[in-house]
Amino acid sequence: MAFVKRVALAPRAVRQLRRVRSVYVTGMLLSALGLLSYGDSAAGGRQTMIAAVFLAVFAALLTLTAVQLWRHGRTEHCSTAKKLTPLA
Repeated sequence: MAFVKRVALAPRAVRQLRRVRSVYVTGMLLSALGLLSYGDSAAGGRQTMIAAVFLAVFAALLTLTAVQLWRHGRTEHCSTAKKLTPLA
Protein backbone atom coordinates (compact mmCIF):
# COMPACT_ATOMS: atom_id res chain seq x y z
CA MET A 1 0.00 0.00 0.00
CA ALA A 2 1.43 3.34 -1.03
CA PHE A 3 1.78 6.18 1.44
CA VAL A 4 -0.28 9.19 0.39
CA LYS A 5 0.31 12.45 2.17
CA ARG A 6 -2.92 14.38 2.66
CA VAL A 7 -2.43 18.11 2.44
CA ALA A 8 -5.31 20.41 3.27
CA LEU A 9 -6.01 23.21 0.85
CA ALA A 10 -6.63 26.77 1.90
CA PRO A 11 -10.22 28.01 1.49
CA ARG A 12 -9.07 30.43 -1.19
CA ALA A 13 -7.48 27.62 -3.21
CA VAL A 14 -10.65 25.54 -2.99
CA ARG A 15 -12.77 28.47 -4.20
CA GLN A 16 -10.39 29.09 -7.10
CA LEU A 17 -10.44 25.43 -8.11
CA ARG A 18 -14.23 25.43 -8.06
CA ARG A 19 -14.38 28.58 -10.17
CA VAL A 20 -11.85 27.44 -12.75
CA ARG A 21 -13.81 24.24 -13.50
CA SER A 22 -16.28 26.23 -15.61
CA VAL A 23 -13.40 27.73 -17.60
CA TYR A 24 -12.03 24.27 -18.35
CA VAL A 25 -15.45 22.94 -19.35
CA THR A 26 -15.97 25.92 -21.66
CA GLY A 27 -12.55 25.36 -23.20
CA MET A 28 -13.37 21.71 -23.77
CA LEU A 29 -16.69 22.56 -25.41
CA LEU A 30 -15.14 25.17 -27.69
CA SER A 31 -12.31 22.81 -28.62
CA ALA A 32 -14.77 20.01 -29.37
CA LEU A 33 -16.86 22.40 -31.48
CA GLY A 34 -13.74 23.45 -33.38
CA LEU A 35 -12.72 19.83 -33.81
CA LEU A 36 -16.12 18.96 -35.25
CA SER A 37 -16.22 21.96 -37.56
CA TYR A 38 -12.66 21.46 -38.84
CA GLY A 39 -13.07 17.71 -39.07
CA ASP A 40 -15.37 17.94 -42.08
CA SER A 41 -13.26 20.23 -44.26
CA ALA A 42 -9.72 19.02 -43.68
CA ALA A 43 -9.15 15.57 -42.27
CA GLY A 44 -5.85 15.65 -40.41
CA GLY A 45 -5.19 19.31 -41.08
CA ARG A 46 -3.30 21.66 -38.82
CA GLN A 47 -6.46 23.22 -37.36
CA THR A 48 -7.84 19.78 -36.53
CA MET A 49 -4.67 18.81 -34.71
CA ILE A 50 -4.56 22.06 -32.75
CA ALA A 51 -8.20 21.66 -31.71
CA ALA A 52 -7.47 18.08 -30.62
CA VAL A 53 -4.48 19.20 -28.56
CA PHE A 54 -6.54 21.94 -26.88
CA LEU A 55 -9.27 19.42 -26.12
CA ALA A 56 -6.75 17.05 -24.54
CA VAL A 57 -5.14 19.84 -22.49
CA PHE A 58 -8.46 21.15 -21.14
CA ALA A 59 -9.61 17.60 -20.36
CA ALA A 60 -6.39 16.94 -18.43
CA LEU A 61 -6.70 20.20 -16.49
CA LEU A 62 -10.33 19.48 -15.64
CA THR A 63 -9.42 15.98 -14.49
CA LEU A 64 -6.60 17.25 -12.27
CA THR A 65 -8.89 19.87 -10.76
CA ALA A 66 -11.62 17.32 -10.08
CA VAL A 67 -9.16 14.92 -8.47
CA GLN A 68 -7.70 17.67 -6.28
CA LEU A 69 -11.17 18.74 -5.10
CA TRP A 70 -12.16 15.11 -4.52
CA ARG A 71 -9.04 14.45 -2.44
CA HIS A 72 -9.66 17.63 -0.46
CA GLY A 73 -13.23 16.60 0.30
CA ARG A 74 -12.09 13.25 1.66
CA THR A 75 -9.89 14.68 4.38
CA GLU A 76 -11.71 14.25 7.68
CA HIS A 77 -9.17 16.18 9.72
CA CYS A 78 -9.39 19.34 7.66
CA SER A 79 -11.67 22.07 9.00
CA THR A 80 -11.79 23.70 5.56
CA ALA A 81 -13.18 20.55 4.00
CA LYS A 82 -15.80 20.32 6.72
CA LYS A 83 -16.89 23.94 6.21
CA LEU A 84 -17.03 23.84 2.40
CA THR A 85 -18.52 20.37 1.93
CA PRO A 86 -22.31 20.46 1.92
CA LEU A 87 -23.98 18.18 4.43
CA ALA A 88 -26.14 15.64 2.62
